[in-house]
Amino acid sequence: MSVYLDHNASAPMLPRARAAMLAALEMVGNPSSVHGPGRALRAVIDDGRDKVAKAAGAEAKQVVFTGSATEAITQAIVGGVKAFAIDRVVVCATDHAAALKAAETSGVSVRVVGVDENGIIDLDALARQVESADAAGEKLLVAVSWVNNETGVVQPRGRIETLIGPTPHILVIDAVQAFGKRGLDFASSATDMMAISAHKIGGPAGVGALLVKGHADTVRLIPGGGQEQGRRGGTESAALIAGFGAACEAFSAAFEADRSAALVDAFEDRLLAVAPDAVIFSRGAERVGTTVNFAVPGIKNTVAMMSLDLAGIAVSSGSACSSGKVGRSHVLSAMGVSPDLSECGLRVSFGWSSTAEDIDAFFSAFETVLSRHRRNGAAA
Repeated sequence: MSVYLDHNASAPMLPRARAAMLAALEMVGNPSSVHGPGRALRAVIDDGRDKVAKAAGAEAKQVVFTGSATEAITQAIVGGVKAFAIDRVVVCATDHAAALKAAETSGVSVRVVGVDENGIIDLDALARQVESADAAGEKLLVAVSWVNNETGVVQPRGRIETLIGPTPHILVIDAVQAFGKRGLDFASSATDMMAISAHKIGGPAGVGALLVKGHADTVRLIPGGGQEQGRRGGTESAALIAGFGAACEAFSAAFEADRSAALVDAFEDRLLAVAPDAVIFSRGAERVGTTVNFAVPGIKNTVAMMSLDLAGIAVSSGSACSSGKVGRSHVLSAMGVSPDLSECGLRVSFGWSSTAEDIDAFFSAFETVLSRHRRNGAAA
């Protein structure tokens, strides 16, 4: 038996995405070449770009393909600091590590805005950063993860855009976990740059995109040979882009938000029935409807994950992008969760292929973990 409940880390590939990739892999040439095979590959890339743009509510010319969302975020922050002569980068304490690390290496000072106990950004603190910068004649680059990858919390993007949009400051939104589950409406938004990824929606790993407004066309990270209209160097992978485009079309049909939210509700109800002392993080905030981050006091995530893995159940303790490590989460720490409880945190995330039977399988294995914990507690 194998049950996959780690869609926030990477979703199973959709059949249409796999078929599109395989078809493109049969082709030969370089998409920058002007001969027939090159033009054919260029057509594949253009088609993929059109599909990604449509899914993101963007114009095709606003889509810059990258090797990953991490690269896209780094390009936006590190490249944005240089392109816009940024004086200070402002990030949210619960942002993905990709944004936090990019800010650290941007070469300018960094300010971290905190969150409340549910993981919602402190908008008053963000407003004070803007006021301080305006008074000092400084320019900010503000980066926020719209949907948190560990808790599923949805940040108030509209209010953030209202705060930053009318100013000369630059707003970067990490929309990786929102893509396909929320309407991005990039072209009509006040966001300057936005990062998305293919493998979170059933496309291939190894390709992402940075969505850029016209005034951000000068943002660079890899100069290269002029690919992506000079905005990201390196020969594009037509196969990966074809898979990305196909996933954008297929995911909208395969993923049902209401069904996923119902799975989350069913999971949480069952969890509290078998473990009344379980803590479900961010339950008091708006969440994306795919994610449950919880802890049962006294059951370390290292122990729980090992037992679940042996039973064929794939879950995580947080971001898979943190070198596969298990332990304390910087997201939960920022929310004020105690170190002991944070080390018990587990994340279950649903997606397009998830079923009610997956929940049954999880609890069949997890109740064994609970029983062992209770026996050990009684023996002590």
